Amino acid sequence: MATEEAFDAIVIGAGAAGLMCALTAGQRGRRVLLLEHTDKAGAKILISGGGRCNFTNLDSTPDRFLSDNPHFCTSALRRYSQNDFIALVQRHRIPFHEKTLGQLFCDGSARAVVAMLLDECTRGGVDLRLGVTVTSVSRPGPFRVETRSGVFSAPALVLATGGLSIPKMGATGFSHDIARQFGLAVTETRPGLVPLTVGAGPSGFDPALAGVSQQAVVSFEKQRFRENILFTHRGLSGPAILQISSYWRPGSEITVDLLPDLDAAALLIERKRTRPKAAMQTVLADVMPARLAQALVAANLPPAELANMPERTLASFASRLKAWTVRPAGTEGYAKAEVTRGGIDTRGLSSKTMEARDVGGLFAIGEAVDVTGWLGGYNFQWAWSSGRAAGESV
Repeated sequence: MATEEAFDAIVIGAGAAGLMCALTAGQRGRRVLLLEHTDKAGAKILISGGGRCNFTNLDSTPDRFLSDNPHFCTSALRRYSQNDFIALVQRHRIPFHEKTLGQLFCDGSARAVVAMLLDECTRGGVDLRLGVTVTSVSRPGPFRVETRSGVFSAPALVLATGGLSIPKMGATGFSHDIARQFGLAVTETRPGLVPLTVGAGPSGFDPALAGVSQQAVVSFEKQRFRENILFTHRGLSGPAILQISSYWRPGSEITVDLLPDLDAAALLIERKRTRPKAAMQTVLADVMPARLAQALVAANLPPAELANMPERTLASFASRLKAWTVRPAGTEGYAKAEVTRGGIDTRGLSSKTMEARDVGGLFAIGEAVDVTGWLGGYNFQWAWSSGRAAGESV
């Protein structure tokens, strides 16, 4: 029988949340084992923000997070805020800048953030082991974690393996499976912050538009996001679409205002007066990409000069531009999703410690739980905040 190594806490998953949890517990004097089944710690950190890591957002307030239990995230976010993580980054002298909408990025490489977290783990004496695959978890007394590299035990076990998004980087449903094993509920999961697929049709969508980008306001029910949208070969992407995708439900429509700064009807009527001989696509090309203008006109209007278009036709077309409705066929799935929507049901966890209410010593943090942030550094902040909360409690 393999020799069993004992620790005070075992953290499974060396992503953002797991690293924060491990370094926090280690610096409290706990003997911490941090296990990662891939050969690299912080892999998602390294690819985030185009390699510059959008590590938090200045506006990380609870209303920027989705959950079936919407107030759950409040405690952790308040007790370890974006300002606390910014202070850590500044202490390590990592230069950064605000890009837009409160998003903070490294001036250089995301590797600086991973190096910072690993340095803090070293300060806490964390035992990090890479390339270790967990084969089973049981609880004969303390938690017993069996791997292909040995057997480990601890009175505290932290699930920090993330969700199902980007499986090519090693994402699995491991945390959800272990949670279920110990009787915790898992909410419905689906891809979040993900491009939407759209079939060609009368809505005006045309796969030939791939690569075209336009500033827009995208709405679903009460949620509205103003950022760029990007046409792809399969449908729609871009920041505004990724944001709304976390709220969108299959079978439903989204609404897109393609001219958010303009009174489209007034614009077209004025152009009819001042440029009566112009074609509609020519006029629209002044306020949006020419390819998009051409596709929208072809899908909605007969060929004609503005002078020959009644004002009611112009008003009707303007309404389409201000409220272009699209019924997505679906999403591009977990392969392209930045996060997993849903996860371990937070109603079974303490909002202060992240510990399971009915399973003492079992903790769940980060993307593994049913808390999903907006695009723009919010999910990293949830990783830091929830990891800190668990690390202070194990």
